[in-house]
Amino acid sequence: MKMKIRPLGEKILIKPVKAEEKTSGGIYIPEEAREEKKQAVVEEVGVVSGGKELPLKKGDKILYGGYSSDEFEINGEKYLIIELKDVLAVIEN
Repeated sequence: MKMKIRPLGEKILIKPVKAEEKTSGGIYIPEEAREEKKQAVVEEVGVVSGGKELPLKKGDKILYGGYSSDEFEINGEKYLIIELKDVLAVIEN
């Protein structure tokens, strides 16, 4: 059974992008030395009271900052809930 999580208010459910496991030259990087990128994919977006939508949608790739986030694991996958103010940019291809 797949669980669906809907953030409340100006909050966003994101799935962080994993740090690279090896360099472009093929050298494996130990987990302790990997630099965690602050990149993520938007999984779900909350709705502000009054029904106003946030300027993000499911599938958007973002850069995020901030220090306050709620981290949890579902089916072995790491997710975070962050506030809209912690989204720094949308990555466009």
